[in-house]
Amino acid sequence: MSEYEDVCALVPTRNEAATIADVVDGLYDVGIGHVLVVDGNSRDDTPQIAEAHGAEVVQQTGDGKGQAVRQGVERIDESYILLLDGDGTNPPEQAPRLLGPLVGGDAEHVVGDRTADMQPGAMSGLNQFGNRLINRAFRRIHGEDYGDILSGYRAFTAESFDRMFLSAEGFGIETEMAVECARHEIPVEVVPTTYRPRPEGSETNLHPISDGARIIVTLYSLAKTSNPLFYFGSIGAGFGAVGTALAVWIGYEWFGRGISHEALTVVAGVVLLLGVQLLIFGVLSDLVVTLHREQTRRIERLNEED
Repeated sequence: MSEYEDVCALVPTRNEAATIADVVDGLYDVGIGHVLVVDGNSRDDTPQIAEAHGAEVVQQTGDGKGQAVRQGVERIDESYILLLDGDGTNPPEQAPRLLGPLVGGDAEHVVGDRTADMQPGAMSGLNQFGNRLINRAFRRIHGEDYGDILSGYRAFTAESFDRMFLSAEGFGIETEMAVECARHEIPVEVVPTTYRPRPEGSETNLHPISDGARIIVTLYSLAKTSNPLFYFGSIGAGFGAVGTALAVWIGYEWFGRGISHEALTVVAGVVLLLGVQLLIFGVLSDLVVTLHREQTRRIERLNEED
């Protein structure tokens, strides 16, 4: 019997023929009971190699990593899920680090922090800068520190995944999972992991600029349900700043040069009023979200008592 008989390793892949065999073998070597590979229409022999090494292989029905993760989880019957990339950057021998807190009942979601041991050449300088920027933004917006929210090496309970609302198709899936953990107050633990460079012959599916922009947009847009005060307040502050700047310029024109701008005065007033209204709306929305969380906690406590 495998040591982690109630664990399924979920490996989304696309053109990972150079690495998938080592990943699957490494997972079985540490005692994972079931390896599921969701292949995103690879142009190489990735699915055949994975199947030859004992993995269950299914063809992805859609596009993007996010869709592959959701499709894979729907097929999994085990209680614990280990998610990792098939490109060899996430060492499968470190899987017990992530599974330990789950099996021990200390957490429902575990994030592997790649920054703890990032090997030379594993991530470009641009990607490292973007990673730091996004993690800082997440801490500021959602008030939680999950170390490395963009990490694709993580483990979670099937029950906690069912509580998440996930819609991202591509690499934004990790960001959505982090936001949902914060929003639903899912117990999260961060463990250090190694991040290795991709071997020669293995090409990345990540596009730093376009995917990074999508992740930032996803992170910001999700703030309207988890931190509405920040979301609406920041938009309101933007309108307020524009309205104030316009009003200052109108005042200078009037008092300094004797030139009146009646139409622009109306515009400045409307923009300022809109900024104030958005700020008030953010405060009220934050109050509703806070009350909802309190009510949810009370219901959960009552269910536990029953």
